[in-house]
This record gives sequence, C-alpha cells and structure tokens, in this order.
Amino acid sequence: MVARHKQARDPRAHWLLLFLTLPVLFGALLFQGWTQNEVDGSPAKQDCTEPVPQDAAKAGPLLSVHGDRVESASMPAGTVALTYDGGPDPTWTPRLLALLKKHHAHATFFLSGAKAAEHPELVRQIRAAGHEIGSNTYTGADLGTASTARGKLELGLTQSAFAGADGFRTSLLRMPLTTTVPTMCGAEWPAAGRASDDGYLLVAADHAGKKPADGVVRQFSQTSLAYRETGQLLSDPHAKRFTTISESADSPAPAMKDVSAPQRWAGTGLIWFQDLGRSFVSALSWVLTIAAGLGLLRLLILVLYARAHVRRLERQRPAAPWLRRIKDPVTVLVPAYNEEAGIGGTLRSLLASTHRELQIIVIDDGSSDRTVEIATEYARRDRRVQVLRQANAGKAAALNHGLRYTRCPYVVMVDSDTVFEADAIERLIQPLAHPAIGAVSGNTKVGNRKRLLGRWQHLEYVFGFNLDRRMFEVLECMTTVPGAIGAFRLDALRGVGGLSEDTLAEDTDLTMALWRAGWKVVYEETAIAWTEVPTSLRQLWRQRYRWCYGTLQAMWKHRRAAVEVGHAGRFGRRGLSYLLLFQVLLPLLAPVIDVFMLYSALFTDSPVKSIVTWVGFLAAQTAVAAYALRLDGERRRTLWSLPFQLLVYRQLMYLVVIQSLVAFVGGSRLKWQRMHRSGTAAAAATHIDRTADGRRRLSATR
Repeated sequence: MVARHKQARDPRAHWLLLFLTLPVLFGALLFQGWTQNEVDGSPAKQDCTEPVPQDAAKAGPLLSVHGDRVESASMPAGTVALTYDGGPDPTWTPRLLALLKKHHAHATFFLSGAKAAEHPELVRQIRAAGHEIGSNTYTGADLGTASTARGKLELGLTQSAFAGADGFRTSLLRMPLTTTVPTMCGAEWPAAGRASDDGYLLVAADHAGKKPADGVVRQFSQTSLAYRETGQLLSDPHAKRFTTISESADSPAPAMKDVSAPQRWAGTGLIWFQDLGRSFVSALSWVLTIAAGLGLLRLLILVLYARAHVRRLERQRPAAPWLRRIKDPVTVLVPAYNEEAGIGGTLRSLLASTHRELQIIVIDDGSSDRTVEIATEYARRDRRVQVLRQANAGKAAALNHGLRYTRCPYVVMVDSDTVFEADAIERLIQPLAHPAIGAVSGNTKVGNRKRLLGRWQHLEYVFGFNLDRRMFEVLECMTTVPGAIGAFRLDALRGVGGLSEDTLAEDTDLTMALWRAGWKVVYEETAIAWTEVPTSLRQLWRQRYRWCYGTLQAMWKHRRAAVEVGHAGRFGRRGLSYLLLFQVLLPLLAPVIDVFMLYSALFTDSPVKSIVTWVGFLAAQTAVAAYALRLDGERRRTLWSLPFQLLVYRQLMYLVVIQSLVAFVGGSRLKWQRMHRSGTAAAAATHIDRTADGRRRLSATR
C-alpha cells in the first residue's frame, strides 16, 4: 500500500486504438459530407460562355467526342429509350420498375454512385429486371466547373460503387445537370471530351419536340412526375419499342461488364466506408441534440440553485445552522512533496491567521529539495509549526500520518501550494459548530491568472467548481471538499478510517465516505484560499487526468450510495447522478457541437443555422459565467477569454475525460503526477484588497 502510487503506470495501449479509429471515423464523416454536398463542384448548372461546336449542335443524343471529331447516333424510328437520372430512390425506383415490368419495357437508369452505395439492393433489382445502368457521377456535381481530379474521382468512385453493389462497371454516362446536346456548352464540352477519352459513351436527351415515332431518348428523374409521364409514354401508340440505350443503338459490346474480384472487394469497401460515414452523421445528430440539451440543462440548474443558495444565506446563516462561534484550537495538516517554491508562502499565510490557536503540521513526503529545511526554519521560529517526515508514500498516506499527531477537535487540510487569507480558517471552521456537519469546503481561487491559461482556469474555478458547490450545498450532495482548503471534524475523519489510498482523488473519496457515514458536508464561500494552477498544457493535462481518473475511481467505489437511505442515499442519487451526467457523459458528448459546426461550415449550403446555434450556446455560457463572477466578487472583464477557452481549453478537457474513462474501463493504473510549482500563489495573495461589500478582489494580478 505504501508504494502503490510508484508502481502504477500510464495507460498507453488505448492511445494506439484511438489513433487508429479516429482517422477512420473522421475520414468517413468528411467523405459523407463530400458525397452529400458540394466541394470543388457546383450543385447548379453554370451559365454557358460558349456554345457547343457547330458540328455537334445537331448531333444525336448518343455522343463520342474526340478532339474536334464528334460521333453521334440517334434512336431508330418508333424506338423510345427511357432514361432515369439520379437515384436509386427507395420510394420511386421500385414503382418505376413495377410499371416497366407491367408494360414489358426496359430502360436505362443513370445512377448516382453515392445513392448506389447507399442502396445497393436497388441496384441489384434494376439489373435483375433486365434494365441497363449508366453513370450519373458520384455526387451529381457539375463536371464543367469541377477540377480534372474531381471529375476523375466522381467517375472512378461511381464505378467502384457499381462494382461493390453488383459486380459490374458501365460505359454509359449522363453528365449531371445536362439535358440535350446543346446544354453541354461552355466548360461542359471539355469535360465531355475527357469522359469520352476515358471510354464513356455520352447520353443526352432529344429535344422535347421530337416524337416517339421518330425515335427518341427521353430523360426523367426518379420522381412522381416521372412515374406519371412514363405511364403516359408507355401508352403512346406511336412508340413501338421501349428499350435500353445499348440495345437501341445496336452496340456490338454490352455497356455493362463484370469486374474482377479485387475490384468488387474494393467496391464493397467503399460501400462499407460510406455506410460508416452515414451512420456516424446520424449518430452525431442524435448526440448533438443530447449534448446541447444536457449543456443547457446544466446551465439552468446552476443558475437556479446558485440563486437558491444566495437566498438561503440571506435567510438562514445569520441564525443557523450554528448557534455558537468556534474558538477551539485547530490542527492544520500540510502535506508536502518537493514544494520548496510554495511552502514558505503557505506557512506565512497560516501563521498570519486571525484564528491564533493553531497546530500546524507539515508532513514531508520524502522531498528531495529544500522543503524540509524551509519548513523546519518556520518551526524554529514559531512553536505552532511542527515538521514530520516519512518516506515517499503519497498524499493520502502523508495526511494519515499527520492525523496521528493531531491534538485538536477540528482539522483543516491545506495543499502546500495554497495561500490562505487571514480570516479563511476562522470562517471555514464555523459551520462545524452544527453537530451534523462533518466537513466544510472552502472557496479556492486561482492566484496565477495573468496568462491566458491561468485566466481560463480562473473562469473554470469560478464558473464551474464554485457554482457547482453552491448547488451541491442546496441539494445536500457536496461531492468534493478540495484538498486546497477543507475543514473536518477529527472524530468524523477517524470514524471513516482517515483518508483512503484506494483512489487518486483522495479528497473526493473522503467526502463521499463522510456522506455515507451519516455526516453532512457544506460550502463556505467566504473562506478563501489562493492556489497555484498549472502553467503549461502538459502540466494541466497531468493534473486534470489525475483528478478525472480519481473521481471515476471514487464514483465506482461509492456507487452503492445511490441505493442507500438517509444522507448517503440523498448524496448518491443526486451527487453521483450529477457527476455521471455532467462530468462524464456531457464532456464525452460535447465535442459533437464543435465537430458539427465544422461539418456544417464545410459541407452545407447554409452554415448560418449551426453558427447561430454555437454562438447562442456561447452567449448562454457567458451570461452564466458573468453571474458566477458577480457572486464571487470577481471582475467580469475576464470574460473576454471565454470564447477562446471554448475553442482550445475545452477540447483539452474533453480529451482528459475520454482518456480517463478509457483508461478506467480498461483497468489501467495511473501513476501520481506532480506539478512543477513556482510560488506564484503567494505573490497573488499579497495584492488582495477588500471591496465595499466585503468580498475580495485581486487588484494587481488581474
């Protein structure tokens, strides 16, 4: 048990899985966006700048273009070639097939490759009924305005979709957004030439005035209108034969040919990949709804209960829950491991406390720097300070060691990078006068907030942690008394066996154990301590990873609280449910909002709706953050950094939760991560002034 934290290791294997799966998922998402929308291709026909060449203007609807040479053919007299663009459509394609079967007619279906990959069973039905299939490109983009690479990709992917759907390729092509030969004008004509060079027979439609008796190629979309017009045409007495393009042109070679097994496998892979992208988009749509709902619900809950907490303070605290003022001696436990930069500032602030009856115990956890020397010097100067030493065993073991030397009925636990305000201890211990209260959480503030990363964490502490604690007190389900500033009854601590070494979040674990033992835990927002937060993303990642991983451990350890009675059951059903929904599930789902915004900006015709949604969500968060800053007596000008926090900082926190959850589920052990200290919390605390309403503000460091 003593060296358990040394034996733990960082989880690695799941990162390999993450790096392998994420590119596939995001690739499928981007591919789905490309197939459903337009990138490097226009969804509408562009106005022609030049007409088709003169010798092509009167060409037949079947074309081969080779430079300046144009070869064409028309339908024989009385022959009608029915052609259908787009699709296959799950509603109208089966109806058209039934109609054609009824009249013993055959047609040519120019299918979209993306639709063919989406509905391969319809492709097989078309072919099994004896009809012909041609290409209408993959997405139906205007080939005239698309790049050459995009054009080749459109045609090649369509052939792969056909190969995967029913093992064939086709030599027929209907250029999207064109009808008769003259509509292949402008940039369409060079694109037609490139397609002909690749072996395609281009199929246009005859002009509307040409009669079936003369032989025509009719063009329809797969819609209800096409169904009605096909029925009328099939009943035309002048149409003697309804057949496919190849049969009507008496082509010596079939338009559709079987492909090799490797080509079929590649096509099947394309269909699977598109299915993955489509499923991913569908899932993201649902997740987006859930994430947005949870996010807004959390903001609403925080505001409502923060207001309820303020009203409770106004009504109850002047008289209750405590009836007397605690002046008893207090033991302060300060665990320290290589904290030479901050231990001096911590001890100075404790010794300056307005609560003079103190027993300050510094427990050195095997430091290799000057921590012991600095603490010993303070002990030499003030008899209230005592220094204990032990081999490196972790924070929980250090605190338990200190508890064995505790002589006072009340215990305050302090991180060795934390600076207390002068009246913090006095304010912190007062709620313990109520006999049902076993622990009190103080108000932790960020000292080193000059830089952007510090400002982001400052907003998180005020907007997230402190608003949460106000709500937790009202709901009687405080989940964590922070290690930076917390007060406890000594008999409550001994009743639960001290601090457990089972988890990396020993403060959360202890708080949950106290609830289950029948004690109440409250929040004292006027007891303020300044802490030093990580100054680099690497340090922040390590700290939050440990916090999140440890919280998951504590939640699992105390999961049975949800079915218990009394205070324990209330805590379990409210506190654990909140953590599960808003600290685990919401961070897992919230990235969808950002992913969908990017997806919409890239692939939708009008991304305004998504952008407005994102901006609206930001506005709601900003309003709640402003309210939280006001409650904590903080200046609201810090809010300018909130949008940047949502773009960078929030993403890091998402990854922390994801990694922690995967590591926890996978059974990985996490080693203790220590943050490098610079002692800036002490510097921040020297610039505190008091506002007119008695709340603190930081003057020089903001």
